[in-house]
Amino acid sequence: MTAIDSAALAALSAADRETFVARLGAIFEHSPWIAAAAWSARPFADLEALHAAMVRAIELAPRAQQLALIRSHPELAGKEAAAGTLTSESTQEQASVGLDRCTAEELAQVRQLNQRYRERHGFPFVIAVRGLGKDKILAALEARANKNTEIEVGEALQQIARIGRLRLEALLAK
Repeated sequence: MTAIDSAALAALSAADRETFVARLGAIFEHSPWIAAAAWSARPFADLEALHAAMVRAIELAPRAQQLALIRSHPELAGKEAAAGTLTSESTQEQASVGLDRCTAEELAQVRQLNQRYRERHGFPFVIAVRGLGKDKILAALEARANKNTEIEVGEALQQIARIGRLRLEALLAK
């Protein structure tokens, strides 16, 4: 477990809405609305409370907004990565597991699986990549491409919550 800077958490709890959203708006990919919704749950006793408030905002969001959140995520080693338009967080996360150093064969496989997944479900494959190797990520992508879309919506939202937790830990680490 990451040690959290309690002073930074206290400052977030005391922050006005604009400052709070400015600091936490990027925790969930292109979705500052989550931080804005979580702001009203202040003060936060700990990281768990902050994360729970943010996840609760996602859970309470209409399905269309949840799907927009999922669709805001980039494909793994996809066109955003190739164009250099990933967020800094996504760039670091994908690089941490070597997705920025795929062989031509691996890249072709990832792109084919990304396309199959998107065609089946209507949104990109989302997985919290930290701590996983390329083999595990590719295996998960292949397995999840064949699942029921409703199940995949739930799985994608769980993965997004995990990504958010890891990003919060990094932001608030001592």
